[in-house]
Amino acid sequence: MPDNKIFAEHISKGYNPQGEYIYLGAAMHQGEVHAEAAVKIPLKTMNRHGLIAGATGTGKSKTLQILAENLSEKGVPVLLMDVKGDLSGLAKPSNKEDFIFERHNKLNFPFEASGSPVEILSLSKEIGVRLRATVSEFGPVLLARILDLSPAQSGILSVLFKYCDDQHLPLLDLKDLKKILQYATEDGKEELERSYGRISAASTGAILRKIVSLEQQGADLFFGERSFEVEDLVRTNSQGRGYISILRLTDIQDRPKLFSTFMLSLLAEIYTGFPEQGDSDKPKLVLFIDEAHLIFEQASSALLDQIESIVKLIRSKGVGIYFVTQNPADVPADVLGQLGLKVQHALRAFTARDRKAIKLAAENYPISEFYDTKNVLTTLGIGEALVTALDEKGRPTPLAATMLRAPMSRMDILSLAELQELTAASALVQKYNAEIDRESAYEILNQKIDRADAEKAREKAREERKKLEKASSGRKRSSTGPEKAIVKVLTSATFIRGVMGVLNKLIR
Repeated sequence: MPDNKIFAEHISKGYNPQGEYIYLGAAMHQGEVHAEAAVKIPLKTMNRHGLIAGATGTGKSKTLQILAENLSEKGVPVLLMDVKGDLSGLAKPSNKEDFIFERHNKLNFPFEASGSPVEILSLSKEIGVRLRATVSEFGPVLLARILDLSPAQSGILSVLFKYCDDQHLPLLDLKDLKKILQYATEDGKEELERSYGRISAASTGAILRKIVSLEQQGADLFFGERSFEVEDLVRTNSQGRGYISILRLTDIQDRPKLFSTFMLSLLAEIYTGFPEQGDSDKPKLVLFIDEAHLIFEQASSALLDQIESIVKLIRSKGVGIYFVTQNPADVPADVLGQLGLKVQHALRAFTARDRKAIKLAAENYPISEFYDTKNVLTTLGIGEALVTALDEKGRPTPLAATMLRAPMSRMDILSLAELQELTAASALVQKYNAEIDRESAYEILNQKIDRADAEKAREKAREERKKLEKASSGRKRSSTGPEKAIVKVLTSATFIRGVMGVLNKLIR
């Protein structure tokens, strides 16, 4: 095997960016850390996406933390999906434990503790800036994919969105959507059929059931106003540091449908809202998706296709996406092939299935004359990883077993009091956390139905009144007819003469 000097030169040549870069650590060879073989990631290639993988407890979250805080320091805003709730410490400086300085002495790299500007976000009613989107903004195509609708059901959903547009009925939340589905096959059935064709009650019923299922995962908290504006993710503070927006998802780990719904909505909004950026010195925004398997495990094929398409195209908007998961196999092959930076922490070989997974994982990395990749994957320590990236010309860098630097920020979570203090000072909390429930399709359709019901009631009352008048008139005619006949008889000349004749006889 080549000696350490040749190895160090090999690594230094591969990781030698000319522009700004992020220092990850130093390469290791034959059990020795080579501080001169620094592993540096060019900042301009951070929009080429990436993967952070490894078994539980090997340091994935700390690697994510290192990348996020260094991007922020370079003026790049970051969005983190914090499923475990252990990333809020980015807001505070490191506690400077002894083992950190020991590590940095080996790396021959100075350590400076610092926190980053942090914004706490939430999809529910937990502490943080509330993230919402309206049903109209989601649109029928994206919503159909989230709900996994059939072509016929998707067509009906598109027709109903068109009807709401034509009638100026705002679709803001799920109660609006449920109301128009009910209206289409009940009170408004004839109206919609005249202009848009027949709408199957069976199909609207199936769509309603899927919406209810989505509601049970908390989507009713996500759909509504005020809609979050993605431009608020790309802010910098007065020192020019990018904001790290941490979306705390600890309360929706068991609701992957909601997580997927939000992620797809966000990616679509970023893709459509951000201008083309092309190649630039640094990304506009970088997203880190922790526990990425939650997105892919229960996603429909249509949803996976949408995610894959966006991942392929969003790079041109200056946006990088980084998936954090236990095994590269958790990420679909078509997505995995788009990832430029790969940081692979240790994998554990406890079973035959584990060994097979390690063999497959090793094939995702460049062949190296310095490493037996399958063996290295099982012997890496905590805070060590195999790294390969793209250089400034888009070429894969050499595979490097790397001792990673320590995070500059706290490697622990914020206390409740610290979280409350952070959110109390947030301008975005004031902007987005007010409850808004303005008049929308639900209220407008209910008013329309009430007016129609009132008109029907008035018409029915008019008909009943006519019937009563007719019946009353008939009774009057039938009761006065015999009376007139009796009067006519009693006043007739014949009757009077007869009576008078009887009286005359009696008098005589």
